[in-house]
Amino acid sequence: MTTNRPGLVLAICCASIVVVVMDISIVTVALPSIRRDLGASVSSLQWTVDAYTLVLAAFLVLAGSAADRFGRRRVFRCGLAVFGLGSLLCSLAPGIGWLIAARALQAAGGTMLNPVAMAIVATTFPAPAERARAIGVFGSMSGLALVLGPILGGVLVDGFGWRAVFWVNVPIIAAALVATTLFVPESRAPRARRFDPVGQVLVLLVLGSVVAALIEAPRLGWTSPWILGLLALAGLGVLGLLRYEPRRADPLLELRLFRSIAFSSAILMALLALCGFGVFLFVATRYLQEVRGMTALAAGLCLLPVGPAVLVLSPRTGRVVGTRGPRGPLVVAGTALAAGGAAAAWLGPATPLPLVLATFLLFGVFLGTVNPPITNTAVAGMPGSMAGVAASLASSGRQTGTTLGVALAGSASGVWWLVAGLGAGLVALALAGTGRRAAATAHRAAALFDELSRPRPTG
Repeated sequence: MTTNRPGLVLAICCASIVVVVMDISIVTVALPSIRRDLGASVSSLQWTVDAYTLVLAAFLVLAGSAADRFGRRRVFRCGLAVFGLGSLLCSLAPGIGWLIAARALQAAGGTMLNPVAMAIVATTFPAPAERARAIGVFGSMSGLALVLGPILGGVLVDGFGWRAVFWVNVPIIAAALVATTLFVPESRAPRARRFDPVGQVLVLLVLGSVVAALIEAPRLGWTSPWILGLLALAGLGVLGLLRYEPRRADPLLELRLFRSIAFSSAILMALLALCGFGVFLFVATRYLQEVRGMTALAAGLCLLPVGPAVLVLSPRTGRVVGTRGPRGPLVVAGTALAAGGAAAAWLGPATPLPLVLATFLLFGVFLGTVNPPITNTAVAGMPGSMAGVAASLASSGRQTGTTLGVALAGSASGVWWLVAGLGAGLVALALAGTGRRAAATAHRAAALFDELSRPRPTG
């Protein structure tokens, strides 16, 4: 991939990822209005969020492989079109079932944007230091989109109704589609990976079963035959993946990558980190509106302290990662998440608003320092042929974490203490996954794919 406008390519990728990630959080502030307008239950509201994040998590790896095979720009443009159509259908949904289905379609387009944009950024900036800075900018846009979503959503919901949070995407997507056609050059992996339909079905089976069990358990009971059956189905899916995937030359879930302690730690850290933030988004916006009686706009503005923290810290974190490594920022992120969860456990209807805002600021510090080092740790040391797959798995870890966080938000008691525990786990993984031993295993894992980086002979 060659381009004489790397900054412009980065801007286009950032614009596309903003709308994809923002739609995870922008809908949370609209949930009370959706509940009143469509008569939705709490579990239906969870599915409105998780139908989006579940599809993103399940199909990100497939989208990354497809982009490596068919061309990243081609898949990226297709994703923009599908995402725009899904957004339009969401804005027109006549009932909660239709809205959930349209959210799934919207996410299908998002799967072709999130990992592909990261792969385009990674190949546009091949030098490690420049790549780290670019990933820092990209990560800051992703984190900022999560935070600004509720604020923009509050403005749109109070001014135009909840449907506006979806149709606002359409003109942005149209502009990004034109800009991609004009300025983003095509690129492919030297060797395209084969598709793995069995692996894709197994991944969807595992994630779907776990999320469905977590969401429906409060209503049906943990000992319900349906819940136990879903958990058993998830377990069988995991066994199927462990048995089937190593036998394939090009598996969907490349288990050999997990021989790298650094990569494995990055995926687990993404899972824990975004699980904590998924809980925060779902619970905080409902707390502000349903417990404190705020309007959608006021609730969105209460999340404003998170935005500046992300905007200031993410680019600086990217520079720190490029010069000093990811350990320091990850420890800061985990500590802030643990402190934020512990502080939020004490919030009540009469808690002074400054204390609420200070608690939310801790989540801003966490989000501003967590994304760049996780992404950089996941792709560092991997050969070019595996960049798309590694980035896809890192993104899938994030989306899976968000999905589980929203599901847990309605089913777990003491959920804020769970968030504090996730922060502590993030610190432990940061220390274990960024040392010399972890780096050595990353080099050994990358060596396994040296052959994949060579183009196939032709003729």
